[in-house]
This record gives sequence, C-alpha cells and structure tokens, in this order.
Amino acid sequence: MDGLAELARQAAESAWAPYSGFRVGAAVRAGGRDFPGCNVENASYGLTICAERVATFAAVSAGARRLQALALFTPGEEPSLPCGACLQVLAEFADPALPIRAACASGRVVDTTLGSLLTTPFTLGKGGR
Repeated sequence: MDGLAELARQAAESAWAPYSGFRVGAAVRAGGRDFPGCNVENASYGLTICAERVATFAAVSAGARRLQALALFTPGEEPSLPCGACLQVLAEFADPALPIRAACASGRVVDTTLGSLLTTPFTLGKGGR
C-alpha cells in the first residue's frame, strides 16, 4: 500500500484547485495496475470532480473494473476520507473489504475499508454490481 500512497501524493501535485487550494491525490489498484487521479475544480462548483473518482474512472476506462485498494493524499494536519459520492462510485467497482489508506502532509495516516465508511451502498438489486 506504501507505493500506492506515494502515487497518490504525487498525483496531488497535478490537482487543479484554484478555488479551494485543497489539492487531493488518489490512486487505485485494479487488475494489478495502479491508476492515479487528482481533483479537478471548476468555476461551476457542481462540475468539480474528486480525485477518487478520477482514479476510479481511469481504471475502468482501461478495462480494470475490480478495485483492489485505494490510497488518498490531502494537505493539512488530518487525513481526509472520501466523500459520499466517491464512496458510492467505489462501491460500484469494489467489495466492502476494499482497503483505503488516507494520508496527509503532516504524516498522519488512517487505514479503513469501504464497508466501514459506506455501510449501505445503493444497488440495483442482484445484478447491480
């Protein structure tokens, strides 16, 4: 997971965050490959996309549709965890046991799982995943 966390830290450097200044990097492992992503803000705030979704969509676009791990990097003193929208997207492509590591500039780290953060994901029934 350390290599994935470093990739997330590097991805944060590419973030487009002129409005919040909150540069987020993410990296997912899927199909044995690592996919980075960063947050991309927009003047029309609703069109902003989180780093977790960018990384997930990069994996899916490359044909890797089963996530194996997620790492995040954020600035500041405390690690930030994925928002609700990102958790729901992750649930589409990962099991509840998906390991999530959130790290921040202070060096603090939080290790958790998708299932502990999103206990009841929305699904379309038996075929929803």
